[in-house]
Amino acid sequence: MISSRRSWMLRTFAALATSSVLLSPFTAHAQASTTRILVGFPAGGGTDAIARILGERLQTELGRSVVVENKAGAGGQLAAQALKAAAPDGHTLFLSHDHSVSILPLTMKNPGFDPAKDFAPVAGFATFVNAVALSGGTPARDFKAWIDGVKAAGGKATMGIPAPASTPQFAVQVIGKQFGLDLVAAPYRGSAPMMADMLGNTIPAGVGSVPDFIENHKAGKLRVAAVMGTQRQAALPEVPTFTELGIKGFEELPYYGLFAPAGTPKAELDKLAAALQKVIAQSDVKDRLTAMGLTVGYMSGAELGKREAAYRDVWARIIKDSGYQPQ
Repeated sequence: MISSRRSWMLRTFAALATSSVLLSPFTAHAQASTTRILVGFPAGGGTDAIARILGERLQTELGRSVVVENKAGAGGQLAAQALKAAAPDGHTLFLSHDHSVSILPLTMKNPGFDPAKDFAPVAGFATFVNAVALSGGTPARDFKAWIDGVKAAGGKATMGIPAPASTPQFAVQVIGKQFGLDLVAAPYRGSAPMMADMLGNTIPAGVGSVPDFIENHKAGKLRVAAVMGTQRQAALPEVPTFTELGIKGFEELPYYGLFAPAGTPKAELDKLAAALQKVIAQSDVKDRLTAMGLTVGYMSGAELGKREAAYRDVWARIIKDSGYQPQ
């Protein structure tokens, strides 16, 4: 009996040992086949929500796991640096809007990455607009009433922005100059903490992307008072544009896109781009992104690269004219 039991245990251990050897390559393969989507802002913000919507469907199209990894801090700089350091195998992507890719290299002396050299544009999937929103406790019901209220209170006010040296910061400067106000931009580490202070009425107003504001706008917890650009947004048809309000210089629309490390094989880039194109063509995905304030539209990697360069040129002039000195 003892001999029989010992024999059975030996056979079992041998089988387990063999199984562990056979499973190791499979496990390593499973880990290697996981795709990371880096997001440069905290969970709960608009960019994070977009990444999770797309990541869920990209899993099916790519046939591998897709995880969203938040590397919040420095306006997306940490995530951008992480992309640069990643292996160019198509398994690390950076989902970003204009700020991290186009604006940071213009406002920092040493951002730690050069998008033209370190990134490979995969594809773009949407444009959007930034907006001015008023906190729930702010008495003004629209943009003009808010401007008049600030003037009546001495001409000074604070406006939240999701990141320092961002397009919202320069928008605050332009608005202040346009209407003769002393507006101070209060930078946050992403839209989520800025939204928390706006919902708590710690700050009276903020500038950020429509996707950051739209859910709380629809819920009546804050009010989007103006959108940048020349056309009203489908998700906010009642909100006037900067052009209508006489504020110029914000006609070039920001974008959202996916980027891979430079050196990623073209075949892998093409595969990723094709998967993204299929995902944003799905009616429910398009509806969800549109409801967030995005204008959904596919851009190839080449088109995204050209758009990024053109956008950077426009903002290089705006930043220079503002007198801002790279830090």
